[in-house]
Amino acid sequence: MARSAAVKRTGRQDPAGSAFGNRVRLLREQADLTLEQVAKLSGVSRAMLSKVERGEKSPTIGVAKRIAQALGTSFSTLVGDDGTARRAFALVRKDQRQIFRDAETGFERHLLSPLMAGIPVEVVLHHLPAKTSTGKLPPYPTGVTKHVLASRGRIVVGVDKIEAILEEGDTLYFEADVEHWVENRTARPAEYYLVISAAQTFPRRSEARS
Repeated sequence: MARSAAVKRTGRQDPAGSAFGNRVRLLREQADLTLEQVAKLSGVSRAMLSKVERGEKSPTIGVAKRIAQALGTSFSTLVGDDGTARRAFALVRKDQRQIFRDAETGFERHLLSPLMAGIPVEVVLHHLPAKTSTGKLPPYPTGVTKHVLASRGRIVVGVDKIEAILEEGDTLYFEADVEHWVENRTARPAEYYLVISAAQTFPRRSEARS
């Protein structure tokens, strides 16, 4: 079964949301951070973080990525697990994908790469319903780049103050150390692939303790 990090926005826990929230709390405690410190680092309110940890609120991908960066980890690690040891050969079946779903918008993020420690490249498939946006995503550390391939429909990719329209088959490369986002402004669903390359790991944010 594919692993999913979706939560219905009802104020009640569900198993997937509870697991995601437990993961956030565990990593926060391991980093010796308070909710207030994570809120300051991520720009996500303390109230929202508290609801996420309790499994009562499903974050958008943008919010989840801000939390991941504040905790000094990657998004995939945050919504999955620590990953297995790096191997020379790793097969990921379709039904084994790590999937992040936004229950409100229908947005889906499918991790196509194996979740293993030390891999500098991730391959991801995003499903973006009609009239839906990822919202603004936080800057990655310097050295992280993204390749975007529009595989279905038309998408708009915003990078800082620049927008590019991608039709099916079009590709875009950009350095991801600035705010960026993807929108589907059409009445049809869209899909696109991302190749995320990291020139460095995601270090602990020691300044959070100050």
